[in-house]
Amino acid sequence: MTKAIKQNNSEFPEILAIIEDGRSRAFQTINVALIETYWAVGSYLSCKVAVSGWGKGVIRELANWLITNAPEARGFSASNLWRMMQFYDTYAGNERLAPMVRALSWSKNLLILGQCKTLEEKEFYLLSSTRANWSKRELQSQIERSSFERTMLADLKLAPPVRHLHQDVVGTFKDTYLLDFLNLPEPHLEADLQTALLHNLRKFLLELGDGFAFVGEKVRIQVGNRDFELDLLFYHRDLQCLVAFELKTGQFEPSHLGQLSFYLEALDRDRKRPHENPSIGVLLCRRKDDEVVEYSLSRNLSPALVAEYETKMIPRQILREKLHEWREMLQAHPGG
Repeated sequence: MTKAIKQNNSEFPEILAIIEDGRSRAFQTINVALIETYWAVGSYLSCKVAVSGWGKGVIRELANWLITNAPEARGFSASNLWRMMQFYDTYAGNERLAPMVRALSWSKNLLILGQCKTLEEKEFYLLSSTRANWSKRELQSQIERSSFERTMLADLKLAPPVRHLHQDVVGTFKDTYLLDFLNLPEPHLEADLQTALLHNLRKFLLELGDGFAFVGEKVRIQVGNRDFELDLLFYHRDLQCLVAFELKTGQFEPSHLGQLSFYLEALDRDRKRPHENPSIGVLLCRRKDDEVVEYSLSRNLSPALVAEYETKMIPRQILREKLHEWREMLQAHPGG
């Protein structure tokens, strides 16, 4: 009897999985219906403001009327009604973004709507949040940590070998990785950095972005009669390639790329599987001079990137100005 009960208990999680899947699908259905309702209300109000000259006074009257006549219809305060109109006006006619907003909750949509300035930035967080299934708190954290600006800067600086070998690499890496969760002292050693990253692996994976899976630390690479150690190795599911991270706690030096290129060659020869793409290397250093990096990568044939890490939050305005400067520079020198 006891054996039979244990056997039944082992099958109970399957029932729970069915229930949770049903709840998830029900929530998605309700959420889509809610977003569609807010969209329709926003569309109606937008038309009234444009054609009939409705203003804040009329919207307040409408909110009060709804409270009196439909007290069960919560969430339709004057401020929320204005947000619904802003929501509609922002995405109406945009065939790419309009479907994305229906995949997120209203609270997440409000975060993106209120804190992201450009449509490009909004698209980044809409897509990233949907793919990675970020919670509202994680989405807020990604916005505060300027994930968009740091990713766009990396895209502008991608070396030709990375772009040519990996067509979908845009939006995958960051120019600066924010490691404020490590609480590292200054100065610190490479061993301290590696140990701290491993102890905070979940947070580091969230900082890396969607698609990264951890493979190993101090990965042994044998070439000839010598053994070498690669600091960190990941696999990216979308790019379908190994991603090697080499850690440097000092200033970037051009000689560092030689070591990273050697590791990438060894990975591709000995570890890469036939269906996988060429490996990518990321040199993660404490500081880098962008001009020195550009010179170093200009004739480097390996798909490598150079990024730096910060242990404190970078003001978003500084990153926005830096992003603007890089775009202007590339427009002035499109062949550079």
